Amino acid sequence: MEKLTAKEEEVLGLFWKKGPLYVREIVELYEDPKPHFNTISTIVRALEEKGYVGHTPKGKSYQYYAIVAEEDMGKKSLSSIVGRYFKNSYLRVVSSLVEDGNIPVEDLRKLLDEVEKSHNNKTE
Repeated sequence: MEKLTAKEEEVLGLFWKKGPLYVREIVELYEDPKPHFNTISTIVRALEEKGYVGHTPKGKSYQYYAIVAEEDMGKKSLSSIVGRYFKNSYLRVVSSLVEDGNIPVEDLRKLLDEVEKSHNNKTE
């Protein structure tokens, strides 16, 4: 799947939050000054071309919906970040988070305990 622009990510987030939407409904979700209908329509069509959004014909209009789940997008984004900035090493990511104080060592110990319990349950 192609990368998204910031505006495309923003609009995709609206689908995840609100569910299926018409372009006019997306425009109404914005505060004033609202983006132009054609601008949002162009963004939605780009999302569809990139495979993130689909549509259902409704009369003379289309109702659009997210095809890609938010969780799947998060996993894909995380994988991309780990590859790009941490040389594909999740250990480097965790080490960085611990060193920067973003994950307390106690939380890391709890996580390791949970992973070990889960692994032991699978092997039994």
